[in-house]
Amino acid sequence: GSDPRAATCRSKLQSKRAKLNQEINKELRLRAGAENLFKATSNKKLRETVSLELSFVNSNLQLLKEQLAVLNSSVEVYQGDQHGGLTHHIPMIPLGLKETKEVPFHDALHEFIEDHYKGKADEYLEAIAELSDLRQAMRTPSRDATGIGLLYEYYNQLYFFERRFFSPERGLGVFFDWFDSLTGVPSAQRTVAFEKACVLFNLGALHTQIGTRLERGTGDGLDGSVDNFLRAAAVFRFIVDNFTNAPSMDLAPQVLEAFILLMIAQARECLFEKLLLSYRGESAPAQDIDAYLEQAQEAAELSDSYQRVYEALSIELVKDYVPDSWIALVQVKSQYYEATAHQMVGSGLVASIDGRPLSLKTKETLTFITIIDIRVPKNGAEQLQLGLSHMRESVLLHEESLRLQRMCRDLKKRDHLSTFLRRAHDAALSAYTRALGDDEFGEALDPPPILASTKLQLSFGQPDFGQHPVDDLFRGLGPLTLFSAKHKWNPPRLANLRKLHDQGFGFSVRGDGPIIIAGVDGGSIADLAGVREGDVIIGIGDVDVKWSTHEEVVSLIKNARNDLSLKLIQPVEKPTQPSKVFILN
Repeated sequence: GSDPRAATCRSKLQSKRAKLNQEINKELRLRAGAENLFKATSNKKLRETVSLELSFVNSNLQLLKEQLAVLNSSVEVYQGDQHGGLTHHIPMIPLGLKETKEVPFHDALHEFIEDHYKGKADEYLEAIAELSDLRQAMRTPSRDATGIGLLYEYYNQLYFFERRFFSPERGLGVFFDWFDSLTGVPSAQRTVAFEKACVLFNLGALHTQIGTRLERGTGDGLDGSVDNFLRAAAVFRFIVDNFTNAPSMDLAPQVLEAFILLMIAQARECLFEKLLLSYRGESAPAQDIDAYLEQAQEAAELSDSYQRVYEALSIELVKDYVPDSWIALVQVKSQYYEATAHQMVGSGLVASIDGRPLSLKTKETLTFITIIDIRVPKNGAEQLQLGLSHMRESVLLHEESLRLQRMCRDLKKRDHLSTFLRRAHDAALSAYTRALGDDEFGEALDPPPILASTKLQLSFGQPDFGQHPVDDLFRGLGPLTLFSAKHKWNPPRLANLRKLHDQGFGFSVRGDGPIIIAGVDGGSIADLAGVREGDVIIGIGDVDVKWSTHEEVVSLIKNARNDLSLKLIQPVEKPTQPSKVFILN
């Protein structure tokens, strides 16, 4: 999965996706202009010309969207291929990242800081540049833990960014433009919520790509894949629960619910492969019929999981947006793992024919997992007949999975998938033929269905926001409790207080980072200097005290002795911040 050539292919794929998104955006603008012209004109000849142009534009759009669907269908590019991985497994489905345009933060933030906070915006040029660089970097994250950390870092930074610069009364004046990962259709929103949801989608998509490319031939690789698929599911669940009315189809709840089911199914598939892996190798335990039956139940559960994914992808709102090859591959997997379940039951029954009756535990398991509507085999002949019926059903289901693969134009071209499915079919047919022996004309029973059950429990929690803490880039503006987009400020002013040794300044303070003037004595030195109740102290002398504690500010005031210079700022609406009060005498 770490082949640099494969990494290059993945990067080229994302570059092609970005170019297609730009072309789709161009055609959409042309179509919008043509439609407006068509509505506005009453000239018959002009309407005919515009109608013809619209047909060309719609045709081009359809072609571009088909090309994007082909890129989204290129699942093999993301698969780990060490030790012939592609021919030993059915490929997983990774999601493509959403593309986004650059956001010009500089002018908008510069103006907001000066107008809203009455601060010197030039002091925050480095912070603005760092925010822009961070957003630029997260547009093309590496497909590893570093890339995951980068997306979390930007997402967590948006917490501060939203509270600093997005006022209910005033917009920042920037648009966040993102392209739908499935259709390439652009969406533009002013809200940070849209930016957050899109970043989270890319976080989930990146987890799917990492989970797909890990080596599935080892226990550690499979564990890593399970972890990443479940993390992707957790991210998509978080989007569904916390963001609504997204303008992009890939963020629609129905689509995300289907993706969640897909990630859970792919995680379960990796666990099943790990279970099979435990029975391979020289030190692996010998398989008895109970082991076969356990694997059959897990395979049936996996088949049901992919059937649920298929149903979720096939609903009206979703099927027109996801690639047809994804729906077909999910169908193939459902059939393949149902075939595997029957193969396991059949192999276990046939392999355990040794003249001894089945154990009570085996009989109970067999009765439970097959919802058996015929009697449990009492002798070797009945056991062989039941085993053959399951093995025959396995061959038929493998043939169905091959048929479904051939019916899909994109899957038909996947040579690795064809090879894998053909090998599985040939192995099932060979096992059935050997077990059948010379009795080619024996009575063929319809096998009972296998009840899905699992011991492999899957669960996921919340995304790991707390594992990637960040510092507020605009911390210098002051504590968020007051210095946020919700509170507009008047220009700062200086108050110079000079007193005699036995006099007091005549004001009291309260709060803790920042410190607020709690009261001013009428006619006092503070009153005459222009200090007012509700003023926020942001500087004492040359010291910035926006983040200073109550004790630190009181100490600075006392150390000033008889000459005190205060830098004050008054919010348009006076803040209320109950805390301890200190009276300056």
